[in-house]
Amino acid sequence: MDPGLLTTALTHRSYGYEHGTADNERLEFLGDSVLGRAVTAMLYARFPDESEGSLAKRRAGLVSTVALAVVARRLDLGPHLRLGRGEVRTGGAGKASILADAVEALIGAAFLAAGSEAAEALVLRLIEPLLDDPASTGAITDPKTELQELAARRGARPPAYAVTSEGPEHARVFTAVVTVPPLAEGSGIGTSKKQAEIAAAWDAYRRLAADA
Repeated sequence: MDPGLLTTALTHRSYGYEHGTADNERLEFLGDSVLGRAVTAMLYARFPDESEGSLAKRRAGLVSTVALAVVARRLDLGPHLRLGRGEVRTGGAGKASILADAVEALIGAAFLAAGSEAAEALVLRLIEPLLDDPASTGAITDPKTELQELAARRGARPPAYAVTSEGPEHARVFTAVVTVPPLAEGSGIGTSKKQAEIAAAWDAYRRLAADA
């Protein structure tokens, strides 16, 4: 792959704005389309007896921000991202949304560098492990609902969320902690209250599922 293309794929808009360079938003747009097509075809072939609704639910989980952030962390993308000063200060390299966007941008870059077949093959290498172990990877469609239902099945009280935030209004970071008394606790961060709660719910769900 052209080193310049790879660099662009790893460049967040905050860095691009500060340094007057291209960022990864266009590549992210392209990669999102390649990702959706490859995952849809994979699910269609792998689950020939499932309904459209069931396949759509699986796809939503596999292409979600939570799932793609898991992929990014497995690839250790965080330290390689080019971020603006504000994102560096607020832990941008660990934010699920930024990590997920970078994965999509890399897929887009692969499409431009090697064509659709190679890009879709890359998608399968990255995504299929999520399909095989959804609880540990985060590839679940609605972590908050899944956690609530799992807690009920385990006889625990409903999950309780506590959210704090820090930073300026334009770059606020939210931290959520969810407890499932007396079984588990999870935490997560995000650029919105909702995103932080979803990340925390996934963390707690993973811990509960692992203890089953």
